[in-house]
Amino acid sequence: MEFPSKSVTLLLLFSMFFHSAISANFTELFQSFWAPDHLAIEGDNIKLSLDIVSGCGFESRRKYLFGRASAKIKLVEDDSAGTVTAFYMSSEGPSHDELDFEFLGNVSGEPYLVQTNIYINGTGNREQRHSLWFDPTLDFHSYSFFWNRQIIMFLIDGVPIRFFTNKEENFVPYPKNQAMKILGSVWNADDWATQGGQVKTNWSHSPFVATFKSLEINACEILLPENDESVAKMCGELGKFWWNKPSLNKLSKHKSHQLKWVRAKYLVYDYCKDRARFTELPRECAN
Repeated sequence: MEFPSKSVTLLLLFSMFFHSAISANFTELFQSFWAPDHLAIEGDNIKLSLDIVSGCGFESRRKYLFGRASAKIKLVEDDSAGTVTAFYMSSEGPSHDELDFEFLGNVSGEPYLVQTNIYINGTGNREQRHSLWFDPTLDFHSYSFFWNRQIIMFLIDGVPIRFFTNKEENFVPYPKNQAMKILGSVWNADDWATQGGQVKTNWSHSPFVATFKSLEINACEILLPENDESVAKMCGELGKFWWNKPSLNKLSKHKSHQLKWVRAKYLVYDYCKDRARFTELPRECAN
């Protein structure tokens, strides 16, 4: 897949008119939704801080249905136990759809875990956890979502770590009708994030700072009312937009090998293997 390389890129869909790519700065596309005093913009870097008073977060001003969203992130350094840095997409309401990257902090010297999750019509419980093949606190790495009517893919530095397929023919719900905002946040979750909540946040080490940059959106932006079904149909029209090309509905041979490598070496938890948690595994877990 080839994507724009500008620091912030947006693919606009103007009703039924032709779409075009534009670039904009962070504040044109995003806004704070929580504790703006804990969010600092320093050049190309967006720094999110967590202390004993508050975490913080930002959200896109628009919502999107299908395409790609990515950000480069440098995670909280040193002792990050109890903290979560999140990069995610979400619609609104109790029956919302959501795609999550959640980076679970740990004590100094221990590896980060990245948890991915998929909510469909308000129901999640589709967690996978991976360790990483690099230290995510030393430099920026790219984290991306790719989403169309047939697949959802989570990628790190272009390497797929998770591939979720539309199985509606087997009565498995799939997120294809709700436009989602793109969000980033850092927050305290020491009741569960690190070793099941056994290790708490050490506030003497705060503030905990995660840095985002190079946010990219190459997706179908919803400008009409959300309940306009023609928008969802148009965004997902086969072959009309790059994200709906049939060749993107499956992994290339190279990407397939990459995913197998990640699963073999770095997957540490998969809800589809958790028979202690589920008396009957979810339908999507069937091959």
